[in-house]
Amino acid sequence: MHIDLPEKRYYKIGEVAKAFGLNTSHIRFWEKEFDILKPKKNNKGNRLFTPEDLKNLQLIYHLVKEKGFTLEGAKIKMKQQPKIVKGNHDIILRLESIKAELINIKKEIS
Repeated sequence: MHIDLPEKRYYKIGEVAKAFGLNTSHIRFWEKEFDILKPKKNNKGNRLFTPEDLKNLQLIYHLVKEKGFTLEGAKIKMKQQPKIVKGNHDIILRLESIKAELINIKKEIS
């Protein structure tokens, strides 16, 4: 899944939820369920997600929504083979960005 967010240091939960097509409560639930999600909180308690948090969210989204893993299954998969899962996900993200770029080039040519 390719998310379209501008380059920033921190993202608010509403921006993240909109980019992923999820509710903010869904993001908060995943934060409780997965240890790799650790957004910072400001003085008001608002969650601020870093680009690293977004990569972890993309990985969770990929396993749960695209591959059909249960939350428990996704946790087990990430604990058993963390480097393989992250490496494969990074490759998928790069291929998706290449595909998007090729589609843009095709549109410009047409």
